[in-house]
Amino acid sequence: MDFEYVIYEPDDGAYGTMQEDGSWNGMVNELIHDRADMSVATLSVMAERENVVDFTVPYYDLVGITILMQKPKFEYSVFKFMSVLEDAVWGCILSAFIIVSVLLAVFDKFSPYSYQNNRSSWDGQGEEPRVFSLKEGLWFCMTSLTPQGGGEAPRALSGRLVAATWWMFGFIMIATYTANLAAFLTVSRLDQPIESLDDLAEQFKTKYAPQQSTSTETYFKRMKDIEEKFYSIWKSMSLNDSLDQVERAKLAVWDYPVSDKFTNMWVSMIESGFPKDFESAKKRILKQDGSTDEFAFIGDATQNKYATLTDCDLWEVGEEFSRKPYALAVQEGSPLKNQLSSVILQLLNQRVLEDLKTTWWEFNRLKCPKIEDESDGISIKNIGGVFLVIFIGIGLGLITLAFEYYWYKWRPMFSKDSNKTNDADGHENKGFDAKT
Repeated sequence: MDFEYVIYEPDDGAYGTMQEDGSWNGMVNELIHDRADMSVATLSVMAERENVVDFTVPYYDLVGITILMQKPKFEYSVFKFMSVLEDAVWGCILSAFIIVSVLLAVFDKFSPYSYQNNRSSWDGQGEEPRVFSLKEGLWFCMTSLTPQGGGEAPRALSGRLVAATWWMFGFIMIATYTANLAAFLTVSRLDQPIESLDDLAEQFKTKYAPQQSTSTETYFKRMKDIEEKFYSIWKSMSLNDSLDQVERAKLAVWDYPVSDKFTNMWVSMIESGFPKDFESAKKRILKQDGSTDEFAFIGDATQNKYATLTDCDLWEVGEEFSRKPYALAVQEGSPLKNQLSSVILQLLNQRVLEDLKTTWWEFNRLKCPKIEDESDGISIKNIGGVFLVIFIGIGLGLITLAFEYYWYKWRPMFSKDSNKTNDADGHENKGFDAKT
């Protein structure tokens, strides 16, 4: 429109809400008292505002209210299955494993009833009984903790007592680990984040409030007032002595028929405190103001959406509700209304405003990491350690195979070659001495 202008903010920094005495604050108050010609902001079109100022045609679509919170952080650990028990418990289990393995070898070596001390008892039929060396003791204790079983038990009574004790210990530890793992995974998946206004109203851990002197604050305050008025109307109707028995019976219910959700939410908002501006709300959400309490900000969807696009630590929660359009406000009866509306319609037809939406909503978007919760199942990031155990076992098996191959095949060959060389050197030396 090519005109000169001066932009300023109202002293109270408010958009404009009607007070209890009928007066106004914020930008609406500046228009009423002829201190401003127009209000250029994300000002929602509301019925009470239209009574004191004039609005142009909306320059933006219907905008609702959403919840802005700090993005939850899920801790991932490849060896999460190991965190079910404390490190001290794992250390005690490993120590017990080694001690029992050594005891099996010692008992089998010194007991006169063990097979290695009483080989004449074997009749030669079937597989030869097991000799519990340290290697066999370690293998027996390890496989006893698996469904495969430990195999043949020691023949001596003393060794069998040690094995039975280890079986009892393993049974208790496996049952304890299984129960704790199931409870651990169940509890972690039950901790669901807030996803709607109802979830926010039903919990007491997270504090919440809208910005003061905004249409969002007005919305919750009026919903609270309506609930109180409905309750007063229902109470006066149910206690009315002029009603006959039939009419009184229609009002007799066991539960209060109107919800008090917004009344309780308004009380919680007052206790939490209303942020003065959006920046202070963001600092409170991210705990940058020194607070330790979790906080959720309830405000316009556009404001919250832009915050999530430019800050990966924030996320928008819930569906939009109480949707209203944005428009420019001018003084009541001002000729600027028609002039501004005409230009806005022209910009809409030329898709200029559509291009502005694309610029702000798409080009300013940051590449934030995707949130992965485990509400639908355990992720590979938390259970991947189990697969690593397989690869570690295979790796150790390959190393052992290479060592065995060297020890039992190549080492004897090297020894024979070395002996032949020594023998050849010995013959040559003898011949040299005889010749001399």
